[in-house]
Parts: sequence; C-alpha cells; structure tokens
Amino acid sequence: MARRALSGSERQPMPGARAVGKADPTERLEVSIILRNRAHDELQKIVRSAVGGKNVASHLRREEFAARFGAHKDDIDAVKAFAATHGLAVVEANAARRTVVLAGTVRQFNAAFQVDLQQFEHPNGTYRGRTGPIHLPEALKDVVEAVLGLDNRPTAKPHFRARPTIGNVRWLAQTGAPVSYTPTTIAALYGFPAGTGQGECVAIIELGGGYRAADLSTYFKGLAVAPAPNVTAVSVDHGKNHATGDPNGPDGEVMLDIEVVGAVAPAAKIVVYFTPNTDAGFLDAITTAVHDTTHRPSVISISWGGPEASWTQQAMTSFDNAFQAAAAMGITVCVASGDNGSSDGETDNADHVDFPASSPHALACGGTSLRASNGTIESETVWNDGANGGAGGGGVSAQFTVPSWQQGLSAIKGGSPEALTMRGVPDVSGDADPETGYDVRIDGTNTVIGGTSAVAPLWAGLIARINAAKGSPIGFINPALYGASNALRDVTQGNNGDYSAGPGWDACSGLGTPNGQQIAATFGVTAGARPKAPARKVA
Repeated sequence: MARRALSGSERQPMPGARAVGKADPTERLEVSIILRNRAHDELQKIVRSAVGGKNVASHLRREEFAARFGAHKDDIDAVKAFAATHGLAVVEANAARRTVVLAGTVRQFNAAFQVDLQQFEHPNGTYRGRTGPIHLPEALKDVVEAVLGLDNRPTAKPHFRARPTIGNVRWLAQTGAPVSYTPTTIAALYGFPAGTGQGECVAIIELGGGYRAADLSTYFKGLAVAPAPNVTAVSVDHGKNHATGDPNGPDGEVMLDIEVVGAVAPAAKIVVYFTPNTDAGFLDAITTAVHDTTHRPSVISISWGGPEASWTQQAMTSFDNAFQAAAAMGITVCVASGDNGSSDGETDNADHVDFPASSPHALACGGTSLRASNGTIESETVWNDGANGGAGGGGVSAQFTVPSWQQGLSAIKGGSPEALTMRGVPDVSGDADPETGYDVRIDGTNTVIGGTSAVAPLWAGLIARINAAKGSPIGFINPALYGASNALRDVTQGNNGDYSAGPGWDACSGLGTPNGQQIAATFGVTAGARPKAPARKVA
C-alpha cells in the first residue's frame, strides 16, 4: 500500500538522548489523530471579525462552532476504517475537537504508521520515541493534520521559579532586600478594575502535579477571600490531580496558578485540566477546555512550554489552530513566555522563543521586576537575574510570520532595532522576578515564587474581571491592545539577554505591564462598573 510522509511530523531524539532498544511491542498506548478543518478560510474571517470583543455577536457558541467547523463525518469514518484495518480501537471520536483517539500496541502502531518506536535514555529519564516522519495511506493524506502520542517524551516545562537561597541571591550585591506581594496587592498596584469575576470560568492547563484543598482553604482564608474560590479538577488522557508533596516540583506550578487566579477573580469558577506531559496530552487538554460545553471557560491560562525548536511542525500547527478556535468562540488564551531569557534555555548560542506562547493567537506574557512602596509602583524593569538565574522569555519566532498588529515594530538586539519579519514575543508582561515574587502556599508551606508562570494567571484573572463587568467575553485581545497605547505601563529598562527594553513594544517586556482600568476601558468597561447580565453567554 502506497504511503506518504505526514508533513511536519519529523522527529529527532531529544538532546543528549540515545536509543537503548526497541520499545516493548506489547506496550499499549493511545494516539490522538487530529483531523483537518475543511473551512479554515471561513474560520479566519470569523477570528478577524471577533477581535477584542468589539463584535460580540460574531463569537460562536461552542455548539455552533462544532456544527460549522468540526471534523466532517467522512473524515472520521476514514480514520475509523484505517483503525479497523490495523486492529486499533477507537477510544473517542470528537468532531468539535477534530480528534480521534486510537488505542493499540506498539507493534500495531509501528505497522499502521510505518514507524519504529524505540526506547530512549536521556539525562533526565527515559521515553518512548521515534525518528523521521510518520507515514499515512493515500486515503488519509489530505484528511489528517497531525498524529500525536506515538512519542511520549516530556514536551514542556513549568515556568515558575522559587526564590533562591540567601547565599545565591543576586540582591545581596545589586538591589536591596527582596520583597514579596500577595496577588491581590499586585492587582491593586496594576490598577485592576473592581470585580470578582462573578459568573466567569477560568481554565488552567496542568501537565503534572496537583493541589490540596486544605492548602487552598488556608491560603484564601489568609487573604480574607471568602467564600474560597470554586476549584474543579478535570482528567484528560488519564491525567489526575496528584499532589507530589514536593513544593519545588509541578505542585508549585499548579498551586501558583490556582492561587493567583483565585485571589484576583475569587468568584470565578476555576477548572484545572490535568493531562500527561506529552504533545498529545497538552493539545488534548487545550482542546478539551476550548470545547468544554459543561464548564464553558472564557479564559484559559497556560504556564507550560518549551523552545520552538523542540516541537514538531504538526504539533505547533494544531496548537495554533486550537487557539484560533478559541478566538472564534470569544475565549482568551494567556500563555507564559518562559523563564530562560532570549535563549529559552537552549545551549546553541542562538536566540529562541517559547511555544505555545509564540502562537500569534495567544497572549504571550513576559516578566518584570517590580518595586513598590505605599501602594505605588516605584520602579519596574525587565526581569533578569543574570547568568545564574532566570529571565523573562522573549524574542522573535522562527515559526510564525509577523501578525498584522505587529507590523512596523522592531526588536532591539545588540543595541540596534531590527524590524520584525516574524512574530515577536511577548505581547505583555507582569511581575515575575522571584526577588519581587508572589506569596503562595504549596504542599503545606508558605513560600515565595516568581516566573512568567505567575503572569499568565494574573492576566487571566484580569480578563475574567473585565468579562464579568462587560457581561460578555472580550476574547482575542492582542490587536486591540497594540492599538491602545495608554492601556499598558511601558517598561523601558533592562534586557533578557540579547534583547533590550525600549519605548513601546520590545522583545522582553512586550507592550508593558497592565494599567488595568485603562485596559477595561479599552473594552468598554468603565471604572466602578458592576457585573452585568451576560449579553451573550460565552461559547
């Protein structure tokens, strides 16, 4: 049977990994097949018309989106027929998510996609992987967008940073004593509009770890947040709320995200989608949240990611398509831009940006160092702790072309402006320096955490407040923010490595940090506005 390589599916071993033998042929796994969108051009028109919540009527309800842009029955049937030919079971076929999940053994998937799954060892563990492309039969060559899950390498890292121990802290020599803030204090410093997010739902994507209800109860009681926020866990691809007991592990990410959102928008419902740390798990959690007809989140917060170079083309395309679907339904997606500066942690002496923050349909959230006194911001610079610490992620994408709302902008590199020809990251920023970090509670311990992981949920909480006050979701806000110069506090000092801050947008602080009430006003919400009855329920 003639086969064709699936474009963008090529894989190479992780850096430092080596194959140690064939994967167990009897091992069972599940693989997500992502199907094409037959009406992509029509969806693009809706995304453009729905920008910034200015045309709320153009936002589609989830049921409407599924009917117009879900996978075609013929495409689903073609995958089911292919599965039957190779003895693979169909676990799920979700037209709205354009996803068919197949289950079978390594031997069956090797034959079905003409791959050779191997077991790899690398410095941080082992994974099942492959090299080269995936191959599809002629009947599926124009039907399938991506095949994810054959390779189960960890695809992303959490973007949080615990405050360093005193012996290693840069502030001893350079800045003054470290400080910390509660999320409510930071919201006040940034002038967030009044509100609690009543009636909204914020989705949080987590690729490991968990939370403990007792910790959340203690934390919010300490902030005088009563009643405590409503937090629900959703399992995706067998992921679970599983607190490890290690505050420096993924629990730190989970608790930080929940506590920041819950403090800023305490009356919003918080739904945490737990999933395995694989490309399939990550995408499945996002599409589950986007198309969730039970909880219907209007904002999604993502604090995980990895350098663009570590992703396959097929995965990045599918993630970006998922974010376009979110935009069409009025859902804002906030993504941390990374904690490793302009290199994004790569060791090739080149600049890299973090994905999925680099998707042009995500609000990429960078990091600053914030100093305040008596309720007023005294100074704010780009977060950069030097060679031995973290720095806000940012730079220029190697994957996505420059969007219309960034055309004409330049990134300052090596002291000279370079016109953007590709997507610039981040879009916005917020306090992320562990030395000016967030007071949180993790695994029974009160501690201080920073990182751009805190900035994504901070912006998500702000948007939940605005959505509640407006009575409808503002959705994809990037273009509107780029046209609202007074809505953000420009950060003009500092660098994240190769990129420097300057007046206006730059590749380390984006447009700047939020001037919350001005952002609300940009979307038609005036100071002191009370929540309105929804003009149109979020999709």
